[in-house]
Amino acid sequence: MEGLFDYVGHFGRFQAYVYFTSAFQAIACGIHYLASVFIAVTPKYICRPPGNVSFILLHNETLSQINEVWGLWTSPKDHLVVQQGNGDVWELHRCHRYKREGSSTPTYTYDGNQTLFSCSDGYEYDFTNLQSSIVTDWDLVCDHEWLAKLAQPTFMLGVLIGAVAFGDIADRVGRQLIMRITSTCQFVFGVAVAFTFNYYSFVIVRFFLAMASSGYLVVVFVYVTEYVGIKARTWASMHIHAFFAVGVMVVACVGYLVRTWWIYQIILSIFTLPFVLCCWMLPETPFWLHSQGKYKEVERVVATMEKWNKVSTPCKLSELCPAEENRELSGKDTKPAKTHNVLDLFHNCTFARRTISVWLIWFTGSLGYYVFALNSVNLGGNEYLNLFLTGAVEIPSYIVCCLGMDKLGRRNTLAPFLLLSTVICVIIMVIPKDFSTITIVMSMAGKFSIGIAFGLIYLYTAELYPTVIRSLAVGSGSMMCRIGSVVAPFCVYLTEVWIFMPQLLVGIMALLSGLLTLMLPETLGKPLLNTMEEAAEKVAKEESTRKTLSEANGIVMEKLESSNADMSDESLMHKL
Repeated sequence: MEGLFDYVGHFGRFQAYVYFTSAFQAIACGIHYLASVFIAVTPKYICRPPGNVSFILLHNETLSQINEVWGLWTSPKDHLVVQQGNGDVWELHRCHRYKREGSSTPTYTYDGNQTLFSCSDGYEYDFTNLQSSIVTDWDLVCDHEWLAKLAQPTFMLGVLIGAVAFGDIADRVGRQLIMRITSTCQFVFGVAVAFTFNYYSFVIVRFFLAMASSGYLVVVFVYVTEYVGIKARTWASMHIHAFFAVGVMVVACVGYLVRTWWIYQIILSIFTLPFVLCCWMLPETPFWLHSQGKYKEVERVVATMEKWNKVSTPCKLSELCPAEENRELSGKDTKPAKTHNVLDLFHNCTFARRTISVWLIWFTGSLGYYVFALNSVNLGGNEYLNLFLTGAVEIPSYIVCCLGMDKLGRRNTLAPFLLLSTVICVIIMVIPKDFSTITIVMSMAGKFSIGIAFGLIYLYTAELYPTVIRSLAVGSGSMMCRIGSVVAPFCVYLTEVWIFMPQLLVGIMALLSGLLTLMLPETLGKPLLNTMEEAAEKVAKEESTRKTLSEANGIVMEKLESSNADMSDESLMHKL
């Protein structure tokens, strides 16, 4: 089927229409993946006093209102001393409060008797930089703080399940139908999140939103790969990630402009609507139709491509397909298709080694990507600008990646940047704490490097496997990717144990993945495989070639050793 693009063009008008229409929805995926950075933000807070306050004391500062406190607040360990109208003095902490017994004069330090109370009257929040978040609306602090931290991992768990489920289903029922369903669900669930009435309904709806977003993102890579020829496939597939990065930048911009979380969520979800109205016009890919034996439908799609691309010499399917397959054209339009499952990714020892290596690269790429992205708001400075730069730095990384992939190859680009990520993590770990600007710059460099690996592995995986299991391969790889994304928030939380623990973990995984990448085959300029038989035959040829080269090298080494031995004997005789 690769010969099709030599007739209709590798990236003609029709492919451009299909590409930009389907890629636009990747913006919505980027939006929903990172939206919780500002939806679940935790501002400064303190236990609310039990009644009206007439006097407030923070350190040596006397204040009249609690909202004046936040500009002077320096540490989570700070506390307030307040006096009520009836003369009672209270000492307010973040998660509890004390009533001072027998004290009528408020002082910041107190050694007398105090009675401990819980924050039964709620909390006071710093609304300087936001109007509301799920944390402030549902008091997800103190004993419930873990619920706020669980919001992003729970979303990524939905992403994991969606990647596996929709990747497998897309190989069975087609790419087009799954793209229609998932894009519609993204809009519906995206808007529904804004109208959830408590934390648990919020998590459930976001879980389904994650499944839909992940399903679309997995299938759109396969869809684009199967519609674009070899000459343009690298750039087209890689820049799906650029649209995702635009979504991250949209999150930063909307978060800066809109500080009420449910309005923010509705505005972000509107980005999905244009594609929902257009996705029904996208056709099924000729590769999938051909793998299912639907040859007449393939001919109709090819005819449409010829018309859009203004091909003057139309081709026949018989010129593109093996003769034994095209005999079906004279009979039934379809043939029974073999059902494939994840075990086919371990078809033989070579496939098993390949799959394990690819899965580890997916995991590492996702872990590093989200550790750098989620941690960007904790680097200091303007958190909205940091997140915007985190998305913006991806776009040049994909340009560099495409140039490397076309010039050096997939493997020879992937491995060096994984190893470079390790080096950058080590550099970040040795930067002095006071040099925050350098830390931000190196963090962006780390995001740049790991972004190349994270973006490249989608296309590389699609090229390593045949059509019949391509979506399954990308979907299972994405499953490992989402395990990495589930783990990433917890890695960021490990900064409480050691500030550089996230960089240490990412660096170790990047080093291991980079070394394993060197064992994978190169796919640059090679046609996509269609069946398991073609893949098995190619693997057998590669093994045979490798064995022949190994034997030849052995023979050469034996001759060199023999020659060196003869020369040594001659030299010895000459000396004697």
